[in-house]
Amino acid sequence: MSQNKPKILIISSDTGGGHRSAAQTLSDGLQKFWVGESIAVRVIKAVEESHGITKKMVNLYNWILRNRQHWMKYYFWFINRFQPERSKFFLDKCVGFCKEHFEKWFPNIVVSVHPMTQHVFARILKELNLLDKIPLVTVVTDPCYGFWKGWACDEVSLYLVANDDAKRQLVDFGIAPEKIKISGMPINPKFTPVDDSDAKIARKAFGLDEDKFTVFVNAGYVGGGNIPQIFKELIQGELDVQAIFLAGNNDELRAQAESLALTAKFPVKVIGYSNEIEKIMQSANVMISKLGGLTTFEALACRLPIIADITTPP
Repeated sequence: MSQNKPKILIISSDTGGGHRSAAQTLSDGLQKFWVGESIAVRVIKAVEESHGITKKMVNLYNWILRNRQHWMKYYFWFINRFQPERSKFFLDKCVGFCKEHFEKWFPNIVVSVHPMTQHVFARILKELNLLDKIPLVTVVTDPCYGFWKGWACDEVSLYLVANDDAKRQLVDFGIAPEKIKISGMPINPKFTPVDDSDAKIARKAFGLDEDKFTVFVNAGYVGGGNIPQIFKELIQGELDVQAIFLAGNNDELRAQAESLALTAKFPVKVIGYSNEIEKIMQSANVMISKLGGLTTFEALACRLPIIADITTPP
């Protein structure tokens, strides 16, 4: 690798699928749109790859999201109240792994797409006396006011947020307004509207009738929450539709959905985890889903109507 080639380290964690999607979008976008010399981009999961205990923290979040979605409001309260991402215990568990990667690769810029990860690298840069030499950038993937306090970190050089609401929340958390730029959500350009002929081609690729109204039932990255029950009730109806059910990273749910699909009175295609969500969205006429930040904006980019399930009561 050329000594002069710019190096960008993207730090994330797979709590749900949105942060992974944002990291991949940034990586793809930087590689595609960088002007001049090529760059090197690396993505690491700074929480779950650091230590067995921090991996269990990620697993707990995903378990709640999958199996006890109504507990999420209590989890949110706990994290915002006690802020473990700032604790010595959490940082000590993450710093060793992350510092090793940092010193081995020595990036020119560090980009965080997760509310827990920038705190780890703020400490690393501080310990190495590099805070004023290497920019720490945070891309906030939550677009609405009322998001996690963990997004706020004084050592971050630049915040990129979706809109005025997100900027206002960071300012209310004590972040200087001049550090915050409104840039929109990090959506991959592959999420784009298609015409009827391309939608028909997409349906045909999934083995479905190219002319029939298609419902995309999206159980998300972890595969759970209320969506499986909604799917179970949907397939009991005598509807003139066809459906695609996305089970995510949940093999048990996929097997259950495949068994249920055999009893449906209309065609159902069951899919596990997929890296081609845009093709599913482009094949569909409507999506039933939890309103995850990235998922919502990806659907909007595809001009796909959403029937929304809420995560917790308002």
